[in-house]
Amino acid sequence: MKKIRSTIIPYLLLALTAVVLFIAGCEDEPTKPEPLKPPELPPLSTFLMDFDDFTPIGQSPYVPNGDVPQDVILSFDNWGWAALNVSIWNIIITVHAAIPVAAFVESFKHQPEQQPDSSWVWSYAFTVHDVEYTAELWGSIDNNGTEWEMYISKEGYYEDFLWYFGEADLFLTEGTWTLNKDPEDPEPIPYIGILWHRDVQDSTADIRYTNIVPDGPENGGYIHYGITNDDPYDAFYDIYNKGQNNLTNIEWNLTVKNGQVKDPAHFDDEIWHCWNENLEDIDCP
Repeated sequence: MKKIRSTIIPYLLLALTAVVLFIAGCEDEPTKPEPLKPPELPPLSTFLMDFDDFTPIGQSPYVPNGDVPQDVILSFDNWGWAALNVSIWNIIITVHAAIPVAAFVESFKHQPEQQPDSSWVWSYAFTVHDVEYTAELWGSIDNNGTEWEMYISKEGYYEDFLWYFGEADLFLTEGTWTLNKDPEDPEPIPYIGILWHRDVQDSTADIRYTNIVPDGPENGGYIHYGITNDDPYDAFYDIYNKGQNNLTNIEWNLTVKNGQVKDPAHFDDEIWHCWNENLEDIDCP
């Protein structure tokens, strides 16, 4: 019996050693890392301001079509003046920045591909006014948040133009965008700086466009749009005209559409001027 034990034990020890070495060897082998999740795209509202409640002047009652008595035109003066100021920035963004805006809108329809450096790229084509462009939206993520760069190309004209870049925190509660001017310039020229905040739980948000053209006469001018929980007016625009050193304040109700505007340069006073749900001038409550 002792002889059998003395014979088996060395074999058991040898087998156990082999198992341990095998396990250790497996642990030393490199394992393929699990694929990372792409960073979440910031919502469109962090890039594109909402102008829907102030239609283009040509479609508004402020400048009606046909022969209309002067008193009718003037009865929309308060809302009309607010709409005129908003429409200036609306044109800047929806017309002069139509290509980068369209590129961002299109990005939500596509899936990104992970790159060797762990960044992600959304690659796709899009069309503006029957002209085709290609876009590459690069996104990366770290412990501090996400970073973004949008490169746009137009065949035969320019390639990989950095049209805008930005950053956001991990929870997408705040961030910035920098929009460059068009690619006709040899080097990208800063055009519009965008600062945004959002609180999903409170259903509040704000976004601010600032003119950042270097040495431009309107550098520092801005429009600030926000949604609040205030009553009776739960939305606002603050519009600063740098050239005139004038601030226009606009407040209105998103549901009823009544509101008020304050503009010292236009009205020659410091008081609010109001309109009702039909956009007609009224005495402020």
